[in-house]
Amino acid sequence: MNTYDIRNKEVINIYDGRSLGFVEDVELNLEKGTIEAIIIPAERGFMGFFPKGEDLVIRWKDIKRIGDDVILVDFSGVRDGQYLYGDGNERYE
Repeated sequence: MNTYDIRNKEVINIYDGRSLGFVEDVELNLEKGTIEAIIIPAERGFMGFFPKGEDLVIRWKDIKRIGDDVILVDFSGVRDGQYLYGDGNERYE
């Protein structure tokens, strides 16, 4: 599997069944040649320019299944509608 196969797939959290968004980027370990995490961009605000939070970073260990159209993750960083982001901040939905 390569990074092109993962990009633009919808990510669904099996923890609560919610869509987390679409993969925009990946975090790579160049020494090992592995994918370390997938990155889902923060929701955009006014005219798509201003982000409403931080990007969501989901570690490879939290990915359970990669299908043709979706990626299923068990992201326990979600509690009561709060998503923990890569910098440790929370976003409320």
